Amino acid sequence: MATGPNTPAPTRFFSQQERRTLFLRIFPSIMIPMYLAIGDQTLLATALPAIVGSLGEAERISWIMAAYLVANTIAAPIYGYVGDVFGRKPLMFIALSLYVSAGIFCYFAPNVLFLIIGRLIQGLGGGGLMALSQALVGEVVPVRERGNFQGYLASIGVVATTIGPILGGYVTQHFGWRYVFLINIPVAILALGLTFRLQTKPGNKQADWQFDFLGLGLFILFVLPIMFGLEQAQRISMERLPTILGLFALSAFFFVVLVWHENKVAAPLLPLKLLRQRAIWQSCLMVLCQGAMLTSMITFLPLYMRVVRGADPGTTAWLILPLTIGLSIGSILTGRVMSRTGLTMPIPSFTLLPASLLLIFFSLTTSELSTSMMAWVLGCTAILLGSVMNVAQITVQINAGPKQLGAAASSTQFSRSVGAAFGTALFSTVLFGILSVHNPNDAQMFSQILDHGPDALNVLEPLAREQLTHGIALAFQAGFLVTTGFVVISMISAWFHPHRKL
Repeated sequence: MATGPNTPAPTRFFSQQERRTLFLRIFPSIMIPMYLAIGDQTLLATALPAIVGSLGEAERISWIMAAYLVANTIAAPIYGYVGDVFGRKPLMFIALSLYVSAGIFCYFAPNVLFLIIGRLIQGLGGGGLMALSQALVGEVVPVRERGNFQGYLASIGVVATTIGPILGGYVTQHFGWRYVFLINIPVAILALGLTFRLQTKPGNKQADWQFDFLGLGLFILFVLPIMFGLEQAQRISMERLPTILGLFALSAFFFVVLVWHENKVAAPLLPLKLLRQRAIWQSCLMVLCQGAMLTSMITFLPLYMRVVRGADPGTTAWLILPLTIGLSIGSILTGRVMSRTGLTMPIPSFTLLPASLLLIFFSLTTSELSTSMMAWVLGCTAILLGSVMNVAQITVQINAGPKQLGAAASSTQFSRSVGAAFGTALFSTVLFGILSVHNPNDAQMFSQILDHGPDALNVLEPLAREQLTHGIALAFQAGFLVTTGFVVISMISAWFHPHRKL
């Protein structure tokens, strides 16, 4: 069994009463921040049309979502880095305060620019909520009980992702889009109160410690171009290709400079020595691939159903539901198996093979499957995929050791964010590539569908619509096969992972 520095000794099994007491003492204080961080990423999606109608500037509206993601990605390693030094409890107060303040700021935003600024601030808070919640599990929960807690947190993530768009749409329709930014504020205030209950460890500040400001600047210069490039790649075209390649090249340059700097500084922002550990970088690769697969599937499956099958939003929602519920079930089951057996990587090593086979079957037979059969296949696949995040997160925590739990949590969060952006961009690129080969006009028409919605098909003649729909169906099948590739990479990483047991 591979172990990391300062790996704690295995703990005894907890009784049901002890487990219940631990759950009630810790989980509410961690659950709510996690819910806020994840739910806010999807809560605003259904409010965007109303925001456009109210504030205009449709060409800048995508940045309302992108600003949160960019700030979230940048904030994660900062909270992990500072939390290891000063302790996580005070940082949780800071993250929640930023979240609440930014929500009020967004409510009063007079235009899109102010709304984007507010979302940036909110993302700085949300990134901390996610990273700190994951790190706190590793800090206050015994090793053999972490599997259960990670399963619970994964369930919260699934619930937040599922109900976010529904809740946002309801509030927007009945109260107006501005209230979307206020509905979570009472929840965040409750989380502030519950944070006082946490009994956390003090930080590990050295006498000569200095914040790595240059590393932070270089990290921002590395993240921003790649995030902008991936966002542009979701609407890829020959005209945008030089811009996309230029952004990726700029990001690669600053990445090289960042690595050079972090290897020289005494207290680096990014724990490169930690990330060089095989057990940690392979775990992060698994998280990246899972984020890429799930986000691209949840993003593009509704569009497939509407464009190719003419399904209404209600039908599509019922199709996505087994995917999200299955993830929750898989995470909980994995947590219980880990707590009882102590096994880690053998679990995804076993589950990801049938998950890959199910996704290959789904990709090749999508056009023949009924909607109910699609739901069954996606649900079973999701249960099998639910093993990844649990196992990877705990493996990273153990190998990082108690002094670098913040860095461990931020590394997995960053991997998931990059995977989500990369997966959707690659899926979109494959779609456009296949459509361009099939018929260049199909790619142009599909761009209009992405910009204006599936109703853009209504302007076509029946025969042209049928031909376009067939071409899009083939392109989607290729995209679904790409998502299978991510699962296969994750499976191979689990097979050869050095960490096998707690």
